[in-house]
Amino acid sequence: MISYHPFFETAKAKGFSTYALIHKHGIANGTLYRIRKGKPITTETLNQLCTVLGCRVEDVLVFVPDDPEKL
Repeated sequence: MISYHPFFETAKAKGFSTYALIHKHGIANGTLYRIRKGKPITTETLNQLCTVLGCRVEDVLVFVPDDPEKL
């Protein structure tokens, strides 16, 4: 499964509030809702987040295997 835990750490470390992401950088409120709920986002959205935060993909999401023994 995909975890967005790194997104929250990156946003906090770089000083981005939810308000700033929505109102200053044009990130849709629905996008942040999807991230909070662990729902899928598009690669276009991922690109937008990385651009705004000035980070890499790994700073937004991480793959966490449902069953580590199957890897």
